[in-house]
This record gives sequence, C-alpha cells and structure tokens, in this order.
Amino acid sequence: MNHPDKTNLNTPEIENVNILDFDAMPSPEEIHALVPLTETAVRTVMAGREALRNILDHKDPRLFVVVGPCSIHDPVAGLDYARRLKALADEVSETLLVVMRVYFEKPRTTTGWKGYINDPDMNDSFRVDQGMKKARQFLLDVAELGLPAGTEALDPISPQYLGDLIAWTAIGARTTESQTHREISSGLSTPVGFKNGTNGDVTIAVNAILSASRPHSFLGINGEGRTAIVRTRGNAYGHVVLRGGEGRPNYDTVSVQMAEQALKKAKLPANIVVDCSHANSYKKTELQPLVMADVVNQVRFGNTSLVGVMIESNLIAGNQPIPDDLGELKYGCSVTDACIDWETTETLLRNADRQLREVLPQRRSAL
Repeated sequence: MNHPDKTNLNTPEIENVNILDFDAMPSPEEIHALVPLTETAVRTVMAGREALRNILDHKDPRLFVVVGPCSIHDPVAGLDYARRLKALADEVSETLLVVMRVYFEKPRTTTGWKGYINDPDMNDSFRVDQGMKKARQFLLDVAELGLPAGTEALDPISPQYLGDLIAWTAIGARTTESQTHREISSGLSTPVGFKNGTNGDVTIAVNAILSASRPHSFLGINGEGRTAIVRTRGNAYGHVVLRGGEGRPNYDTVSVQMAEQALKKAKLPANIVVDCSHANSYKKTELQPLVMADVVNQVRFGNTSLVGVMIESNLIAGNQPIPDDLGELKYGCSVTDACIDWETTETLLRNADRQLREVLPQRRSAL
C-alpha cells in the first residue's frame, strides 16, 4: 500500500496560501512598558468608570456625553480638541459627564483608511506596532488632562494594549451581532454600549447585552502576547445605543419607549444612549444638534431611561479626503465621517446644561 509523502503535508501550497508575511508585534506588556500608566491617568480612568456606572445604576441623574472626532488621525489637533473639551466639561459638570470620543479603529464596508492604529502614517505602510504605541500615548495624554475617554472595540486584541486607559466602550452596529465582540465585552473593565443593528433592530443589541452579561471562555492573548484561553466573569454594565437604521432615526419618544419595552422584556435595566449621528441625523452632521435637543427635551418631560448621547465633533465642521500630500490636510477636520465644529459643540453642551439644571433634582427623585 502506498502512503502519501508526509513531508508534503505542510507545504506552502497547503498552509498560509494568501499570507505574505508575519511581522513581529510587541506584546501588550512591552507597549505598556514603553507608555506606562501614571497616577493621574489611573485616577481619571477610575473616576470616569465609576461615574458612568453610577449613571447606569440610576444613582446619578446626569447624562453622559461621548463627544469628539469621528476618528483620531492627528494627535496634535486631537489634544488641542481635548484641552478645549476638558475646560467645557468642567463648566457643565453639574448636569453632564463628558467623555471624549477617541476612535482609533474604523470599520470599512469595502476598503479605505482603517484608522490610526492600522496605518498611523496614512500612507499604506501599516505600521501597526507604531500605531498601537502612538494610540496608547494619545490616550495617556488625554487621561493626564483629567478627561475620561471612550472608544469602539473593533479589533479583539487591542483591548489588551489600551483597555486600562478607557472609561467607556462602544460596540458598533456591524459587530453587535458578532459572537467574538460579545465575548470580548463580557471581559471588558468598562461599561459597554451596544448599537442597534444597521437595519434598526434593537433586539440585536438586547441579545448582545444579555450575552455579554454572562461568563465566557474564548481564545485571546495575555499580557505577554501569548495565545491564551480567556475566561470572563461577565459585564453587568451593557446598555443600548440607538443610532437609527436603514436611513431612519429611532431617537423619538415612540422608538425610545419601544426600546424600553424590549429591555424590560429581557429583564434588563432601562438604560438607553442616543447616537446623534449616523441614521439618527440622516448622516447630515448639521442635524446632530436637533437630535441632542430632542433627547434633552425628553429628559425634561420626565424620561428616566435616557442616560447618554454620542456626538461627532471636531475643531472644524465637515470632513476631507486624505490627500497624497499629507501637508495639505486641514487642521482639525475629520478624514472619516463629517463632524460639527467646536463652536457648535460649545453651544450644544451649554444649552443642554442650562436646560437640565432645572429638572435634575426632579429626575434624581424619580430615579
């Protein structure tokens, strides 16, 4: 009987057919050593997480506001924004808990720039090792200002590198239904907002909250960068993020009440965040203030399930394509989704602060 030649079972024609190379990546511990935590950063992150948990536990009547650029591509402009936001956050702190939106990873329907971690030089060099270090440094700088940060968990490995500097995490509409992201969320140290599906289905987000609240075991990496079996205890602070779907908003009172009923049916806390962008503003950034105003109005009229909002904001309104000559980039302008400008952001948060001051005592009693 003829036996196959065993030396041919592990040939390039069998394994890694479409892999060009495996570039070495520093471990999470190595990146942490290069950009270590500081006492100030730890205090910022821990205080931000505790405040968010208190809001989600309905012990704190304030709204939290995750606001900032659609994505970070220029750390200088990003820190300029962060400094301004910190001053504004202090000004409105009696009614709003401000969390800076710091997104480094961007999901793509087909192709395009995938974010600061994946391609920090924006030239298709894909220096992920440098991108991860620079992303961690940016988060540290923001935390040093005393400003908590929120981000989207897209890559399942990134939280091991950056998670200790994050106060709030979002799971996007495209990944809320993903088992991998539900498992990751069950082990995250932050509250996690699950967006409804791109078709507007809130059930997907409710199921994700239930899944993430329970223990899981899955493959991941440890601090040394070695493959490990990750075992989680479950995350008790999952909540729904309404972002609209199929070109239609879902932040109105009827949609919010339907989301409340879906959460009640699943025996989950009535915690709802509204994303003022995406389908809720018909992807027209200038409509974001109208969405925010509607949410504030619902709170003023007694709603207790609305706990937060998300806003895409930058120094300059709109967005821009990435030019071949990066020197032509406009300072403080998004290279992904369009944003409202800084002046509009100031007005938006100050208006919300003014309107909420008179109703928070009653809301505290209702909660």
